[in-house]
Amino acid sequence: MLKTLTFTLMHFCIAFAVTYALTGSVAASGLVAAIEPLCNSLGFYFHERIWQRLEKPSAPAPERPTHAWLPHQA
Repeated sequence: MLKTLTFTLMHFCIAFAVTYALTGSVAASGLVAAIEPLCNSLGFYFHERIWQRLEKPSAPAPERPTHAWLPHQA
């Protein structure tokens, strides 16, 4: 969760600076900087959760027991 919070703070600063450079408006910069990083951070959080589930190793399939007196089945 700390990773998400520091990412949000960094993104807030970048969003404010870029919007201010483009518009020259502190009000517009503050609004964009408050909304856009929050939405992006929520997306980032869920993106990480999904990838954590996808990266978990799957359990190997159990081997079928073989017996000398049973014919081998493929």
